[in-house]
Amino acid sequence: MIDRIRRSLLALALLAAGTASAQTWPTGPIKIIVPFPAGGSVDMVARAVGKRMSDALGQPVIVDNRAGASGNIGAEAAARAQADGHTFFVASSGVLAANQFLYKRPGFDTLKDFAPVIQLVIQPHVLVVHPSVPAKDLKELIALAKAQPGKVTIGNAGIGTGQDIAARQFETTTGAKVLHVPYKGGAPALADLLGGQINAMFETSPTAVPVIRENKLRGIAITSARRSPSLPNVPTVAEAGIPGFESVTWIGMVAPASTPKAIIDRVNAELNKGLQAEMGKQFADIALDPAGGTPQKMTDAIRKDQAEYGRILKAAGVEPQ
Repeated sequence: MIDRIRRSLLALALLAAGTASAQTWPTGPIKIIVPFPAGGSVDMVARAVGKRMSDALGQPVIVDNRAGASGNIGAEAAARAQADGHTFFVASSGVLAANQFLYKRPGFDTLKDFAPVIQLVIQPHVLVVHPSVPAKDLKELIALAKAQPGKVTIGNAGIGTGQDIAARQFETTTGAKVLHVPYKGGAPALADLLGGQINAMFETSPTAVPVIRENKLRGIAITSARRSPSLPNVPTVAEAGIPGFESVTWIGMVAPASTPKAIIDRVNAELNKGLQAEMGKQFADIALDPAGGTPQKMTDAIRKDQAEYGRILKAAGVEPQ
């Protein structure tokens, strides 16, 4: 009985401490850690989110890019940060749901080390090729990859990222054999594709849209279930020759575990408002679908994709390193 009373008093004390800290929060600059270099879609989303948070909370928000190890370096840094509401982590579903299947010791456990905050956007990928590639559409690219196994090079932002998952789905679904080329982020991969060092890439929609419009790369197909208004002339992968194919990822925000719930709820509310207003319009203009919702919705998305990515990576024969 006495132990039960003590536990109840301790729980009340912790709740009171969390409420007090939330009432005085934020007390200084807020940091958003991004596990990829500047210039990619995750970085773009994080910077828009940072501006929204700064305007709403009255404190500067700093985006801290910590690239490497397919997102593990940034994730581990965020997981070890103080859980006081001054550090958040914006990452893709690849980092938060796939990396546990890619590394024996990724340095973090998504559902133990993080408190989900909000799912920000749903992100399709666009299969783009360098103008020197002779394939003009998806069927021709598949035929080329089958005729020359391992000669068609497809870049990605790192093993286990959405770009990598989409390419592996493409390979296993079509039977084409390509050479996967991982980078330390989407920006350096895109730079090499523009330079002709690699042939193709399942590029994130925000960075694919401008290079297609400028005719720097050729858009072959988009991985969503329907065409994007931003790229009306680019067919879906299903339309272009692989019925039923869909491969979308998401970008979301989490905080270090034990961050006070009141702070998480405040950030969630502010970002949901932003997604329904100007920030959401900004994302839609670059072919990102604003998501939003509760922290529980974010948790459900992580669990769902952990199961799905595990299945895809196992089918592709990927072993944890």
